Amino acid sequence: MLKHTIKKISLTAALLLGSASVFAEVVVIVHPSNSASIDAKTTQRIFLGKEKKFSSGEQATPINQAAGTASRNSFDNDTLGRNSAQVSAYWSKLVFTGKGIPPKEVANDGEVIAIVAANPNAIGYVDSGSVDASVKAIPLN
Repeated sequence: MLKHTIKKISLTAALLLGSASVFAEVVVIVHPSNSASIDAKTTQRIFLGKEKKFSSGEQATPINQAAGTASRNSFDNDTLGRNSAQVSAYWSKLVFTGKGIPPKEVANDGEVIAIVAANPNAIGYVDSGSVDASVKAIPLN
């Protein structure tokens, strides 16, 4: 009986911990000097290669996180409205037809923050817990 109860508790704990990493709260970040109006639709268009500039007229350089990271999965699902496999297929088609180049990919939140902090034209996304004063967070909800 005790063994059965311990199994149930362990399974519940594993599910809770696993779901926490799947639902990362992602925020879009830009350079602090970026005063452009950025909403979810603008972000979606920039990261899908349909928009090349911010509303201010400045060039937009999207920075993506590596496939498989919790932030990437959350961003793809919540902001782009597609799962990561669908986004990858979308970009493969554009690359194959010569109609687009996917955003630069980096490994983690720290690399996204470093690039955005150094480049006023960069836009990226990170887990909300990683944001520091070197970038400006833009909540999309």
